[in-house]
Amino acid sequence: MTDAASSHAPRKAASKSGRTRAREFALQALYQHLVGRNPATDIDVFTRDLSGFHKADSAHYDALLHGSIAEGAELDALIVPLLDRKLEEISPIEHAVMWIGTYEFRHCPDVPWRVVINECIELAKSFGGTDGHKYVNAVLNGLAPTLRAVEVEADRATGKARP
Repeated sequence: MTDAASSHAPRKAASKSGRTRAREFALQALYQHLVGRNPATDIDVFTRDLSGFHKADSAHYDALLHGSIAEGAELDALIVPLLDRKLEEISPIEHAVMWIGTYEFRHCPDVPWRVVINECIELAKSFGGTDGHKYVNAVLNGLAPTLRAVEVEADRATGKARP
């Protein structure tokens, strides 16, 4: 496999970080919340019992799951102005990925904005529809200058603004 081909291949499970795994489990849990309207505590109990959860960063998972649900209306208020359709028409996977990205922009300053976007693109590629990752990328790139203004501006000054 060439370097170009391997850069687009999904990451092998062994090479995933605890935070990447936390995002994957949070995405699955948020999907359950958005589709089934299941309570966060029920989803949390179920998700923690899934195979491989022990390898996830459970504190990051907790923050993403409970924080995104608690702030869902606020996160949606930030996302909706960047949509080209009604929020109800967005796939629940892409919706949940955008919640994760927006939540991390707001509450996880230790995660660089470009890493947030790249991780969310990978989530959308792995779990979402064919071109869902492009939509997620566009929305999160639209939010970054507002929610991570200093970081984005610093990257623009050095020519690294686009993830």
